[in-house]
Amino acid sequence: MMSKAISKKGVVTALGAMSGTSLDGVDAAIVETDGRVIHAFGAAAYREYSKDERDVLRAGLGSWGGKAAEAAAKVVDAAHAELLSGFEQYDVAGFHGQTLAHAPRLQGTFQVGDGAALAERLGKPVVWDFRSDDVAMGGEGAPLAPFFHFACAKYLNLRHPVCFLNLGGVGNITYVDPRFDTPEEEGALLAFDTGPANAPVNDLMQARLGLEMDHGGKIAQSGTVETGALELFLAEPYFSRLPPKSLDRNDFAEMITLVRELSDADAAATLTAMCAASVAQGMQHFPEQPSAVLVTGGGRHNPVLMQMLSVSLDCLVKPVEDVGLDGDMLEAQAFAFLAVRVARGLATSAPGTTGVSACVGGGIVSTPDG
Repeated sequence: MMSKAISKKGVVTALGAMSGTSLDGVDAAIVETDGRVIHAFGAAAYREYSKDERDVLRAGLGSWGGKAAEAAAKVVDAAHAELLSGFEQYDVAGFHGQTLAHAPRLQGTFQVGDGAALAERLGKPVVWDFRSDDVAMGGEGAPLAPFFHFACAKYLNLRHPVCFLNLGGVGNITYVDPRFDTPEEEGALLAFDTGPANAPVNDLMQARLGLEMDHGGKIAQSGTVETGALELFLAEPYFSRLPPKSLDRNDFAEMITLVRELSDADAAATLTAMCAASVAQGMQHFPEQPSAVLVTGGGRHNPVLMQMLSVSLDCLVKPVEDVGLDGDMLEAQAFAFLAVRVARGLATSAPGTTGVSACVGGGIVSTPDG
């Protein structure tokens, strides 16, 4: 659906926001785009969740409604309104909200966050509910950043296939072949969730030590990987499924039980190794060896995880900053880009990215006047 407040052609300034499954906070970033090409990246900002807010969000994980979800929605709406109100010069906002539950083959996908209320608050058009239409058409509803990754590869003038690996709460990877002209073409993109990433380590740190994460991988660095637990993890049926495929944050919650008897350091090392191993497993699905794996998300700040990836993968592994992108803001930028695509009736996912039956745009555009 086309918002009357957004021009049908030309470059517009879009503001994107993302609150991921790591539950650390809200990212917001500006992208100048026509929905096909990235023309420039703009200002960015971050709003951290407080411990109390994080506890409310954590309590809502896995719920499909009810009081826990309502409480989480209030936190999400307030945090986004606070952060996005600090931006002034933009034409449209992309609001992902917070995923509480994701089971596309069963109940569907569930994000909290009221885009219509946010549009009223900001006085700007807001694009939201990005995933529902994809799921309704048989897709996984995730990952949604691949079309943006394709635009990034073009922006960087890349000539050979490359992978974008996002290590948030859950890991997801996009294989991009920039030799194609558009992301909708068959073969241009292949994307899927690789497996759990930071979420299990974060949960372990929270449960055992009262920490939000293993900062800098320091605890894992002093530990030893339990290979038996790693082998049990890789035997999970998910890894034998062909992509596209996606995960809920809590789909591998039993990972914690696999390391229950281990010391803090050995448990952290083993969970970190599980993340790297799941990425290595996923690489076998690509039609061609990528020239590099560009890592984004919080996981790239963990030198232990990055070293494990470098050893496990048969190509160059480096943070996206090495090619001039912002790994902290890439997902927020993605939803700025996708907001313009939705507003202009362009596709945001394809059979190769979510398994949807045909290219689909989806999303809701809410304007301040309702």
